[in-house]
Amino acid sequence: KMRLIIYITLLILFLNNINAKELGQTQITAEDGIEVFQKEKYYLLKDNVEIASDNFNLKADIVKAYFNKDLYDITNIYAEGSVILDSKERKLSADGNILEFSFKEEKIKIIGENSKLILNKSIMISDGFIEVNNLNGTFLLSGDNSKLNNDDIIIIGSDINGKFSSNNDINEIIELNVEDKNMCNIKTNEIDMFSLKAIYNKEKNIIELMDNVKVIRGKEIITGDYGYVDITSNSYKVTSNNSGKVKVLISQDNE
Repeated sequence: KMRLIIYITLLILFLNNINAKELGQTQITAEDGIEVFQKEKYYLLKDNVEIASDNFNLKADIVKAYFNKDLYDITNIYAEGSVILDSKERKLSADGNILEFSFKEEKIKIIGENSKLILNKSIMISDGFIEVNNLNGTFLLSGDNSKLNNDDIIIIGSDINGKFSSNNDINEIIELNVEDKNMCNIKTNEIDMFSLKAIYNKEKNIIELMDNVKVIRGKEIITGDYGYVDITSNSYKVTSNNSGKVKVLISQDNE
């Protein structure tokens, strides 16, 4: 049985340590020093900023840390310019042009060309942005060259969004929507699927494919207007608005 699974490590678990006991063990360096804006409630670090702690390392050209009552009460982090975030303890890393993190919303966002967010066994990349919200269990990749993959599945499309549920530190996809005006692609270990739009719902355990559908399994290639794939049994069906439009191509190697 094959399941659509994304392994999502909770970023909040280690980033919360910034404004708690780990603060005394955190080293912050910046070539242009630190500026505190008390009225706006943030402090600014500029030029070759490095933040190193037992739990994570962050590098960027500019880092803004927004606080509530004092410098230790951090609510949001904004990092810009060749941002690199790494936490070996939580098997998490991210890099991009801009990183945003909200403690209240438990949301991380990576923005810019070649953005990447690795969460345990899941890899998310995009030339637009990547966003994960831990409170409501949602994720979103938007922009050119957006891709999500782990050991079981590869998802490609200009807009990839969905929802996960947590169970024993494994975040399993319960909703998935993929769109691309050219073609989106979902590939499992058994079946390769193409369409302009795809929808998955864990309750039905079926992937629905809409418009310009192509399903490939082994040497079988079937095209049409609509298709659905049962990922439990790896069975599928393709239909068309025009009965003559469904095409089947089966190739056989000559021995």
